[in-house]
Amino acid sequence: MIRQLLKSRRRQVLIDVGTQKDFFLESGNACIRNHRRVLANIRRIMAWARHENIRIISTCEVYPNNNGGSAIHYCLDGTDGQKKIRYTLLNKRVSFPADGNTDLPLDILRQYNQIILHNRTADPFDEPRIERLLTEIKADNFILIGADTAGAVKAMALGLLQRGKKVTVVIDAVGAHDNKEAELALRKIQAKGAKLVETKNIAGNSHLQKVGICHCNACQGRTRRIQYN
Repeated sequence: MIRQLLKSRRRQVLIDVGTQKDFFLESGNACIRNHRRVLANIRRIMAWARHENIRIISTCEVYPNNNGGSAIHYCLDGTDGQKKIRYTLLNKRVSFPADGNTDLPLDILRQYNQIILHNRTADPFDEPRIERLLTEIKADNFILIGADTAGAVKAMALGLLQRGKKVTVVIDAVGAHDNKEAELALRKIQAKGAKLVETKNIAGNSHLQKVGICHCNACQGRTRRIQYN
């Protein structure tokens, strides 16, 4: 029998899904829509988690880099786009590769503030180590942020709900490539029992304009000048 990973139930755990450069930078290979607004809200939620000492579990997609021959063009192993954006990283963290194993240290969330787990498909639960951790961990609420709403976020939410977990999705801190698909995904997640909230309901209001990672005009708080002939 696998020993319990946590000796006591935690009130909340933050699940950070795919907050990687390819998804959240304008120069990324699969940048989401409205990335500045989502990035600002993710930064706010991460700051709240640090302040409240909330443990964070992060999942990151990673795909083989076959010298340009990969069928998937984003989050390729060894590329800058596969890396997490910097303010989603805590100092006291541990990272695990996508290798099909289930081994994890005992009381891992007592030892680390953040666990980073890589997965090779859009559904994090396809990775045995992720499936084990999220099945065994005990918490009153799992709070979800990240991308893509209709892909990995949806799969994460439904997987947690199927395992009897309480799930809250921060709807303005999850990003999507297609708004209609994202809306349908959120409706399905809600219908299955998840709670949908906005960042202000968890972390309060913020006037943050610059997100500090993407260099596009919108993220840097610059307005574009319109030139007239």
